[in-house]
Amino acid sequence: MMRLNLTADEVLTTTRSVRRRLDFTRPVEREVIEECLTIATQAPTGQNRQRWAFVVVTDPQQRAALADLYRKGRNMPTEYVPRDGVDWRDDPVRTQRMYATGPHLYEHLHEVPVMLIPCVHVVRRPDPGVVDMANSYGSILPATWSFMLAARERGLGTVWTTLHLQYEYEAAQVLGIPYESVLQTALIPVAYTIGTSFRPGVRTDLDNVVHWNKW
Repeated sequence: MMRLNLTADEVLTTTRSVRRRLDFTRPVEREVIEECLTIATQAPTGQNRQRWAFVVVTDPQQRAALADLYRKGRNMPTEYVPRDGVDWRDDPVRTQRMYATGPHLYEHLHEVPVMLIPCVHVVRRPDPGVVDMANSYGSILPATWSFMLAARERGLGTVWTTLHLQYEYEAAQVLGIPYESVLQTALIPVAYTIGTSFRPGVRTDLDNVVHWNKW
């Protein structure tokens, strides 16, 4: 089994969103996925219980169906609203990177050998409150991130995507997920990477994102 023997800091700073460097031709062994998931189950959980689950998708027809929903979601006309007053399209480096890697994944998503669907057991409400949503995501996010870090150490690339969630009900039908009680939170392509060297990403200075004691 492949191991990169990265330090903890190296894993944390070089686990990237991989879209263009996924090797669609190399199979991913079931035991590698299970080892990463075993590590994921050790993530801290909210409410002292694991309310989440993972669906691992390797069937070609199911992967193709999910990829179609992803593409359908990406093609939906939506109005872009900058968050926190910051429009990332004003960043030429980030814009170039997104436009270079996004279409590649869009075109080849069905070829990815493994898709991971992180899920949470929920009581669906028409308008869930902030606490409900925080509780839903508060456990699945650490567990999924642990999976992605474990995957990086084993030479696998991952990326968190959500476009298929615009057709979550249809995806639930494809996978036999009980839509009324199980919430899908993402679709994560998983594949070995083309090359294993990744650098830390370009990030803003701490002064721009850290507030001590008050905003």
